Amino acid sequence: MHSLPTKCGLGLQTASALAAGLLAATVALAQQKKEEEPFWAVGRPKGEVTAKMAPVAAPPVPTPEAQLPKLTAPPGFKVEVYQSGILDARGLRRGDKGTVFVSSLFVAGKIYAITGEPGKRVTKTILSGLELPNGIEFNKGSLYVATPKQITRYDNIEDNLDKPPAPVTVYDKLPGDVPHGWKFIKFGPDGKLYVPVGAPCNICEPDPAKYAQIFRIDADGSNMEIVARGVRNTVGFDFHPRSKELWFTDNQRDWLSEDMPLDELNRVANPGKDHFGYPYCHSGMMTDPEFGWGKSCSDYVKPAALLGPHAAPLGMRFYTGTMFPAKYRNAIFIARHGPWNRTQKFADVSVAYVNDDSKVTSTEPFLTGWVKDNSYLGRPVDVLVMADGSLLVSDDHAGAIYRVSYGK
Repeated sequence: MHSLPTKCGLGLQTASALAAGLLAATVALAQQKKEEEPFWAVGRPKGEVTAKMAPVAAPPVPTPEAQLPKLTAPPGFKVEVYQSGILDARGLRRGDKGTVFVSSLFVAGKIYAITGEPGKRVTKTILSGLELPNGIEFNKGSLYVATPKQITRYDNIEDNLDKPPAPVTVYDKLPGDVPHGWKFIKFGPDGKLYVPVGAPCNICEPDPAKYAQIFRIDADGSNMEIVARGVRNTVGFDFHPRSKELWFTDNQRDWLSEDMPLDELNRVANPGKDHFGYPYCHSGMMTDPEFGWGKSCSDYVKPAALLGPHAAPLGMRFYTGTMFPAKYRNAIFIARHGPWNRTQKFADVSVAYVNDDSKVTSTEPFLTGWVKDNSYLGRPVDVLVMADGSLLVSDDHAGAIYRVSYGK
């Protein structure tokens, strides 16, 4: 019997080495692909339709005023352009001396200040080169700016718009994640600053001590206290004028289906105790297919109202003015930015009517005209009740701010 030549043994070793090398290359390629995949695409179902879906980036230049969308409000209301040419206009705050501060996000990285009377308004860029500075607040003469990493304060800002003072660090213990890391901040009636930390993912089970929450701190950044848990991504909240309870919008998970989940409007009745479901329950009605096993939606706080599939509800305010008809008093105006991972697009400013028992009795569109031929002409982001009772609405897609008034 003849034995196999020695070189055949070497062939097996070579094949083994080649197989091991191929496996290592495949793993490395998969890892590289995973690292290259943006966070918003994780979990995206396969198919031609979903392959074309991606977040809608704001254009690199603002829309000329003559080409801004023609928005429509109910009879008796007037819609006009408050200020155009504001790249990536997002959050809105009003200073004590009438300055309107405007934040931005992915495209601009700036904070603007609008001053002057109608026909003479001027927009100044007061801060630039910031990392996702969506969250702004004005309190006792100071402008607060929140990025994913920290919250800073600019004192006596309205007297120093041309040369803002050096920032004072208020809080620097934020996780710093980019996914759902941009902020919406607001001082509450208790004098504390309320801050959200979104989930660092589309759907996952993050550390509840760090993520998917709203917390509050003293104005100097001390005494951190969690107010609400199970909050995937809120970029808008306000306090009821009478009950002082915190209400907030919340963006639910992506890629589950075209029409589910439905985004939420929520009410915090028990600060520090309320859990709003993420990642176990969505819309108060369905458990998550991955993390919902063994969970029940009955164990979490039900939404005060449902705002539509992938509606991306952002800024919201209780209407505390007197210009609008009485039925709008203490109702909530909500900017629905509009879906990107849904075939049919929509966007508007809606209104949610709240009764004396803090129950939402109904919701309806209020300011429309943002979408044409299933494409965005504009996308509302934040709303602000002005001293005269009019309503300002920011539009990051068109780079503009609109004013809604009622009467003559």
